Amino acid sequence: MNFERFAGLVLIVVGVLFGVANTIGVETQSGDWTIHKSDVPGNVEFALMDSHAGRHFQHSSDWPASEFSGVDFSKAGHQEVHFTISRDAGKFECEGFLNDGEGAGLFHFVSDPKYAQEMKSLGFEGIDTDKQVAMAIHDVSVKFAKEIKSKNLQGLDTDKLIAFKIHGVTPEFIDGIRAAGLNVSESDKFIAFRIHGVSPEFISQIRSAGLNITEADKLIAFRIHGVTADMIGSLHQAGYSPDADKLIAMRIHGVTPEWVEQLKKEGYDHVDLDKLVAFRIHGVSPEFIGQIQKLGFTHPEPDQLIAMRIHGVTPDFIAGLQSRGMKNLTVDQLVSMRIHGID
Repeated sequence: MNFERFAGLVLIVVGVLFGVANTIGVETQSGDWTIHKSDVPGNVEFALMDSHAGRHFQHSSDWPASEFSGVDFSKAGHQEVHFTISRDAGKFECEGFLNDGEGAGLFHFVSDPKYAQEMKSLGFEGIDTDKQVAMAIHDVSVKFAKEIKSKNLQGLDTDKLIAFKIHGVTPEFIDGIRAAGLNVSESDKFIAFRIHGVSPEFISQIRSAGLNITEADKLIAFRIHGVTADMIGSLHQAGYSPDADKLIAMRIHGVTPEWVEQLKKEGYDHVDLDKLVAFRIHGVSPEFIGQIQKLGFTHPEPDQLIAMRIHGVTPDFIAGLQSRGMKNLTVDQLVSMRIHGID
């Protein structure tokens, strides 16, 4: 059977099923599916698409091959396939073909009429046809909803529940975060934790490095800006005890343990952390310090170095003055000259 004829027959079957479903009051939706090979062993890339009757959606992700009961993805050549993916929210009836494990076809989603009512009884409202399809795709089961509901979260609604499933906020993850010492109840925070990689393991690593952070936003900022337990440990070895805000500022502006070591080689050991951040903001680099010291300015104070960079006291400016016989100027005099426009 060629694909065009096969697709036509599937459309006829879908039409018949749609009519029967409407007769018994069941919500239905139809569209296209594709399957491609995945880089993940044991998985396939499964996509669902629909652009009919004003609906437009496309979802593609890796699914375990075991979800497709009766389909042999290892079979070579062309094969016609029929498989059903059943979820609490409804089932996807799929017809089509595979060629060497990849292919396409049509799907027909039949919603479970009891699902929306069960979810509503748990407090998850506003489940229309499109949302029920999404909840079927992501396997938002009634059991999962009950387990999440039992965690007494703030701001938990239907959309958050779907987001939990998408990002992997499981009951076990919530328990793990709380067991790690964070008394978190906001649904949004758990989603942000999963997006940015704030795990119970990460929290334990930060605590082992000497910081007991109990603020969710600080931990999220740590992950966003790259504050790690290794960084904290290196700074402690260098004699610093930075708090969370200083660590974040250091990462934002590029104050790394390696950069601090370079400053030490220029004679600047254990500079105040706020000064180190100011160094990075204004461009006081180890190279700049080395050039200044070669011109005869031995170990200017950190505030003086910052003032030199702010006001444009460059090595070239100093060298130009020295070439004109002005060799005994102080840093403060140089800064004053630049402030008053003396070249």
